[in-house]
Amino acid sequence: MKQLANRRVSALYLVLVLTFCICLIVANLVEIKTIDLGPLTITAGVIIFPLSYIINDCVVEVYGLRLAKFMIWLGFASSLFVTLALQLSLILPGSAEWTSQAAMQEIYGSVPRIVAASFLAFLCGSMVNAYTMERMKSSGDGVRKFSFRAIMSTVYGESVDSLIFFPVAFAGVLSWRMIVSLMVTQAVIKTMYEVLILPVTIMAVKRLRKMERIIEIENV
Repeated sequence: MKQLANRRVSALYLVLVLTFCICLIVANLVEIKTIDLGPLTITAGVIIFPLSYIINDCVVEVYGLRLAKFMIWLGFASSLFVTLALQLSLILPGSAEWTSQAAMQEIYGSVPRIVAASFLAFLCGSMVNAYTMERMKSSGDGVRKFSFRAIMSTVYGESVDSLIFFPVAFAGVLSWRMIVSLMVTQAVIKTMYEVLILPVTIMAVKRLRKMERIIEIENV
C-alpha cells in the first residue's frame, strides 16, 4: 500500500485541487450578482460553486480526509490571494487613459465582504461536508453507500454554508426576506445539483480509484 506522503504527488490529485481552487475563485467573483430564476432568486455563484462540493466528495472518498483538508485550506489561500490582488489593483492610481475606475470599484469594491462571508461559510461548509463523508464511511456503511453519503454530506455542508454566507454577505444590502429566500433556494438547488450529477460523481470516483491503482503499480 502506498504511503500518504507518496500520494501527495499524485498528478490526478493535483488536477482536482487546481480545479477546486478555480471553482472557489470564480464563484467568489460572480457571487455578487443575483439572478431571477422564475419565482426564485439565486446568485450567479450557484452555477459553479456546487462543483467544489463534488470534488470535495471525490477527494475524501479516494484520498482521505487529510488530503481533503489540505485542499480546502489551499482553496482558502488562493481565494484570499485573488482578493488582496484585486484590492491592490483598486488602490493603485490609474493612468490618464484609464476611465473605468468607478465601474471597477462598483464591481469589485464589494468583493472583500463577499469573500469574507464566503471564507467563513466555505471553511465551515466544506469541513462539515468532508467530515460527514469520512465519518459515515468509517461507521461501517462502506463504499456501497457512497451515493447516500455524497448526498447527505452535501445537505449538511450546503446548509451550513448558506446559513453563514448570506446573512454575513448581504445583511443591510438585501431585505431579510430576500436573504432567507436565498438561503433556502441555494441550499435546495445545490443539493439537487448533487443528486442530478451523482452518476457522474460515482463514475469519477471509480475512475480515480482505478487510475490511482495503476499509478501505484507503476511507481512500485
